[in-house]
Amino acid sequence: MVLKAELHAHLEGTASPDLVKRLAQRNSMNLPDGLFDAEGNYRWATFLEFLKAYDLASAVIKTPLDYRDVTYEYLKQCASEGAIYVEVMSSPDHAAMAGMGYQDHLDGIISGIEDAEKDFGIIGRIIVTCVRHLGPEQAVNVARQTVAAPHPYVVGFGMGGDENAHHPSDFSKAFHIAHDAGLSCNVHAGEMAGPESIIAALDHLPVQRIGHCVRAIEDPYLISRLIDEDITLEVCPGSNIALGVYPDFRTHPFLKLRDAGCKVTLSSDDPPFFHTTIGNEYAIASREFNLSDQELSEITKCSIENAFADQATIDKLLARL
Repeated sequence: MVLKAELHAHLEGTASPDLVKRLAQRNSMNLPDGLFDAEGNYRWATFLEFLKAYDLASAVIKTPLDYRDVTYEYLKQCASEGAIYVEVMSSPDHAAMAGMGYQDHLDGIISGIEDAEKDFGIIGRIIVTCVRHLGPEQAVNVARQTVAAPHPYVVGFGMGGDENAHHPSDFSKAFHIAHDAGLSCNVHAGEMAGPESIIAALDHLPVQRIGHCVRAIEDPYLISRLIDEDITLEVCPGSNIALGVYPDFRTHPFLKLRDAGCKVTLSSDDPPFFHTTIGNEYAIASREFNLSDQELSEITKCSIENAFADQATIDKLLARL
């Protein structure tokens, strides 16, 4: 089995429908009608509907134990598919919407990471994310919370949400608070918006990696810039197809980006929403992009070399490859 690593998974978005139902029962909550389809999968059709379903499902995560279980179950599944390292993106805003403070949400995730490493040998780390469509002021609040409670497992700061809400420059203050405190940074760009979104992120935010970034393929000068600035792309092919960014894998630019010289990695984004897993993303790359096991291993190596973990952890992981 090819060993795998994942750099782009939204923690709240990793919770399966089964786990969401269990957490709702634990917390005596009624799930809203329409969250699931007849087959029991999450129901959504458009990107904004997906965001709404994500928020509704996340609302059942109400305690540190819930966060622990979401983290542990996801890492357990990843380990079963050969993953040795996963960075999960946590959302203090979703925790706050569910009535939980920053430290409680963090403690739960840390507990899940520690238990999963003990039981399965998988290493997990945390990227704290702000939510773009909640606005710049809230992003600053999240950045301040993050740097006020440092932990060795919190290795990065990023931003998800609606890419067409606000301009990247609006979030410069939040990102620099995190960056100045020593956190590595990433941002979603070039998924629901074009190359201009990526260029603006590079111009205004101190980022080393970009989530998705697939639409960079539309601008040859941007491709050169990504290579020159040593930016790593967190590519999520299954998500891109599910959300209609591309109609099929044949038109997906993963291979073009790789062959142009970009650093490309594979991730699952919000796996149960998109009917995927990290194992499936590697299978897609093998089946649809015709990559060999050796080429897949090179992608894992790229992921680990560009992880936000400390160098000792990176060296330990590279030794396992």
